[in-house]
Amino acid sequence: MAKLKGKKPSESELTTARLMMPTDANVLGNVFGGSIMKYMDEVAAIVAWRHAGKNVVTASIDRMNFYAPVYVGDLLTMKAAVNFVGHTSMEIGVRIEALDPRNREGTHTGSCYLTYVALDEKGRPTPIPPLILTTPAEKRRFKEAMARRKLREAEDAVLKAD
Repeated sequence: MAKLKGKKPSESELTTARLMMPTDANVLGNVFGGSIMKYMDEVAAIVAWRHAGKNVVTASIDRMNFYAPVYVGDLLTMKAAVNFVGHTSMEIGVRIEALDPRNREGTHTGSCYLTYVALDEKGRPTPIPPLILTTPAEKRRFKEAMARRKLREAEDAVLKAD
């Protein structure tokens, strides 16, 4: 099989924004964490699909921390990029920020790492392009993602042993 041509994170990264509406929130106007996670999964899946050039599925979502609330009327911005690529899987990092349109103040409201697996036409895991790292930030994120991957593998081994 021919070797896949590598891609830079910048070739698939994505920043998107979404206005938080009443359907995203409880009766007090606080946006549901589940709504934010849905939007986060969507943007991360697009980044994974752009990198792989194939259908992808969510394999795991690392711990999601909400650092600050998001309210109806806030503009939610999600910045997503590929941090790490294995043989058939990749880690996508997402940074979530909320902008209050009344005072133009932005707040980092959450971050998360999601793992996606690329699938072939028969729904089986398939190889994806390697990652070409060019900046110090990309190299740092790759190294940090490798450490998270090893931790996930160790946790999976413990769970399988139970």
